[in-house]
Amino acid sequence: MARIVLVRHGETDWNRERRVQGWAPVALTDHGHEQATALATTLADRYTVDRLVASDLRRTLETARPIARAVGCELTPDRQWRERNFGVLQGLHYGDLFLGHPEFTLSEVGYTAAEARPEGGESLLDQRERVLGAFSLLREELAPDETAVVVTHGGPLYLVLGWVHRLNIRATILDQEQGNCALNELVVDGDRVDVVVENETGHLGVDPA
Repeated sequence: MARIVLVRHGETDWNRERRVQGWAPVALTDHGHEQATALATTLADRYTVDRLVASDLRRTLETARPIARAVGCELTPDRQWRERNFGVLQGLHYGDLFLGHPEFTLSEVGYTAAEARPEGGESLLDQRERVLGAFSLLREELAPDETAVVVTHGGPLYLVLGWVHRLNIRATILDQEQGNCALNELVVDGDRVDVVVENETGHLGVDPA
């Protein structure tokens, strides 16, 4: 069976500050680079990686490069695995986003927040269509014995795992967790996708959530 290993990028300053990153070219912190190195070692020890894909944003590429070296695989950037484009809301503190723009807050207004599109950005439903399209294409391309690693962001991880678990959009975003450099392993057998590892962070010296 094919395997898809989905991982989140390492820590950034905007993660620490709880700011909306979106498509901003935010770099990893020193700790984020350490997380990426630990993740790369774990992936090389655990898997024979046949392909490595990453969102083309700075924080994901900085996470993916040590993985490419460790697993001996060429890195392919793919913008379809980007985080949500928050447009003019990018850079806001999450508290300011939720308090000042409740129309984008699932916990406040429910499904209509998933349809709301910020100026210059995309809605959550737009992002879900984009990310699940990339996930579907990857599944179709994989040979039965291939292992692919995808380095992406929290949002795409929620969306893929929410689809696998058949969660509604509210639960997809509000009821899941993904730590920086968390590891998720999915087994693909035809149209069936099973999650065998989810939000694993033990390789970082952190107890799994």
